[in-house]
Amino acid sequence: MRTRTLALFLPVVAAVMLLAVSAHAQETLSLPEGLRLVTANSRLVRIALKQQDVARADTFMARSPMLPSVNGSAGETMLAVQPKAIFDGFRVPETDKDYYSFSLTVQQMLWDFEGNASRYGASRALLAASRFDTMRIRNFAALQFTFAYFDLLQSQKMVRVAKEEVARLQSHLKDATNLFNQGVITKNDLLQAQVRISDARQRLVSARNDRDIMAARINDMLARPLQTQFRPVDIRAGKVFYPGQPGGKIENLQLAWKTAEEKRPELKIVNETMRSLDLDRKAARSEYYPKFFAQGGYTYTKNAFITPNGNWSLVLGMGINLYGGGITRAEIDKIDSQKEKLYEQKRKLTSDIKLEVETYSLDLQNALKRIEATKDSVRQARENLRINRIRYEEGVGTATDVLDAVTLLTVAETNAYRAEYDFRKAEAGFLYSQGNDLAEVYK
Repeated sequence: MRTRTLALFLPVVAAVMLLAVSAHAQETLSLPEGLRLVTANSRLVRIALKQQDVARADTFMARSPMLPSVNGSAGETMLAVQPKAIFDGFRVPETDKDYYSFSLTVQQMLWDFEGNASRYGASRALLAASRFDTMRIRNFAALQFTFAYFDLLQSQKMVRVAKEEVARLQSHLKDATNLFNQGVITKNDLLQAQVRISDARQRLVSARNDRDIMAARINDMLARPLQTQFRPVDIRAGKVFYPGQPGGKIENLQLAWKTAEEKRPELKIVNETMRSLDLDRKAARSEYYPKFFAQGGYTYTKNAFITPNGNWSLVLGMGINLYGGGITRAEIDKIDSQKEKLYEQKRKLTSDIKLEVETYSLDLQNALKRIEATKDSVRQARENLRINRIRYEEGVGTATDVLDAVTLLTVAETNAYRAEYDFRKAEAGFLYSQGNDLAEVYK
């Protein structure tokens, strides 16, 4: 009875599991959703956020010298011999042999010529730089995901092209077989078609493999299992996020450079780092000047020979480092050298960003021209194949003409898809190079 129940139950479980797998396989992933996930879950972004937490902790550490320092102590003294003082030949005890005591002190820096305040300001500047770095890494992860997403869409189109090529060649083989059976053509035409089909099937296998690799790459970016199945959603035809449709006018390059200089987080990181160095230099120079502080506290000692047992105290003090071996001068020189180095890095970074903007601008223009050039090529190639098939069926054309027409159509479709997705990638790169947040652009 139990065996029969189990036998009836297993098909139900299998059906439920099959439905679950099928539903999972039908999961869709749009570009905006993928960008939202990658900017939140990317391993690079998580690492950057942890580094930002480290920078935030550094600000608390830098702020601590500006706040009161509170210290407490307690202890018990146990002497082997009770100390005594001699007065006119008499030995008088100075303190108990065993006694305990405790104390509480509070110290506050009053003025240090803004040394601690400058260090705190420098740490805040580095925290701001860390936030800009997180922004940079998040946007770079978005750019890489966008490229990978368009590569996946393109690889899917290449699979479709390869499938259609195989189907066209099979249709030609069917026609050639009929003509061969009728004695119209030689067996050489059949062999030629079979070889072409074998070659096309190999390209189909390679195209499917490329698509699977692209899908695994996207899963890796999203920090999820590589074999997770999903279906990417293509961007609606004609929906272009770049200002201007394909074939439109590229915006002024000088304006793009200016936008990049204002919005690129890399330059903001350099600016915040330079501000931090300025404050570090100010903090280092404060070591030449005195520091004024106040210290107050309460001390209690349980001792019969001391009165009063408890006492309050207040100290107004000043401290100055008269000579430290030249460490302050060396620290200032080091900061000056770091700042000069940063100036050079900023110039190079600005030049690199301008080159990046111009490169993506040229890629964009190139892709636009290719789209324009391939606009009618697929339609013409299809018409060419249709004509050559009719000629072949009527015995006027040759098998080579048909096979060449199939190849020509495959090349035209491949070029059209590549031009389209090269445009999409160049578009994303051009927007990124100007400092635009891609997650917001493609939302």
